[in-house]
Amino acid sequence: MSELRNLPGDPLDAVALQRQFPVLQRSIKGHRMAFLDSAASSQKPQRVIDAMSGFYETINANVHRGVYEISEQATNALEGVRSDVARFIGASDVDEVVFTKNATESLNLVAGSWGRANLGPGDAIVLTMLEHHANIVPWQMLASERGFDIRWIPLTEDAQLDLGNLDTLLDGAKLVGLTAASNVTGTLTPVRRIADAAHDAGALVCVDACQYVPHAACDVNALGADFLAFSGHKMCGPTGIGVLWARRSILEDMPPFLGGGSMIQDVRLDGFVPTGIPHRFEAGTPPIAEIIGLGEAIAFLNEVGMEAVQAHEQAMSAYAFRTLTERFGERMVIHGPAEPDQRAGVMSFALGDVHPHDVSQILDEHGVAVRAGHHCAKPLMKALGVGATARASWYLYNTPDDIDALADGLEATARFFL
Repeated sequence: MSELRNLPGDPLDAVALQRQFPVLQRSIKGHRMAFLDSAASSQKPQRVIDAMSGFYETINANVHRGVYEISEQATNALEGVRSDVARFIGASDVDEVVFTKNATESLNLVAGSWGRANLGPGDAIVLTMLEHHANIVPWQMLASERGFDIRWIPLTEDAQLDLGNLDTLLDGAKLVGLTAASNVTGTLTPVRRIADAAHDAGALVCVDACQYVPHAACDVNALGADFLAFSGHKMCGPTGIGVLWARRSILEDMPPFLGGGSMIQDVRLDGFVPTGIPHRFEAGTPPIAEIIGLGEAIAFLNEVGMEAVQAHEQAMSAYAFRTLTERFGERMVIHGPAEPDQRAGVMSFALGDVHPHDVSQILDEHGVAVRAGHHCAKPLMKALGVGATARASWYLYNTPDDIDALADGLEATARFFL
């Protein structure tokens, strides 16, 4: 195998970073693996794996329940990560950070708690055509129960949000749900502009930040968010751990989402009294090892630097656009904005009329891992006029060699099908 290289002027040493991820050292079917599916789930550096093993090896105990030493150590470790998360997203109040199992649960929590308490007949919320199903279906389920309306922000031809009728859509709305970055097109949305307009109209703002928090410096106050959801597994952390951040004044007025241990202050035969935030929303034993892993992932990302991560991904996007358009011309359709600074490190594409699943299968024969399908965004697929796409996505450990491998695999695909 030839030696890997970094992009000229790249602020990251992606080649060195890649060596910290054990799975990226694998070969697939005789080829160096080019992992281009981080938008679905990122890989984990050895230090995250070690941190989780270290928890089980040294302080494995339940939290908030024991006065013995390792239970207190586990509790302190978990609550330390809560503080780390708050700092990472620019939150000033650690109690505004709620641990969930993933971002989908975080968004369901907003709908099932805040939404059920505040939405009813005659009310409306606003969603965008870029949304992942996780920020659509919970609201649709609640709307069928509570009888409120859902309005939609449409798209421009290059898959950016069309805000021409935003004021009309916001009239009388109680909440705007929007992604900060599309998991299909990579489109970066003007969250602050929309948030300011929403707040002027009296609406709250719920941000799906799954494709944003892992890839750029995040400040919840600068974004203007009221709720913000993301998952650990997309940011070098483990699966099974997500985060909901929400403003204290909103969280304190929200009823519990799940019932059980840890979320109560008192239980009597005739009812219960919930505890305060954030534990009111953390019923049962939390995913302790996963929270420890998330904390280590945040430490890793802080050392790398989020500004450097974003600059690296934009440089990779520019290289990918240039490489694929030069090699495939009109045979290649790339969805979303053409400018790298208008998108995250996600690229959905079509190669002629080859089905995305066929593209993905042949790429796998060349050691290239991409996603194929509707990417849990069927309304967006319909807006794009396609049933599915192939999707490549890159992260801090990807090098231009991965894009070259993608292009070579697509050449093989074109020779077979076109």
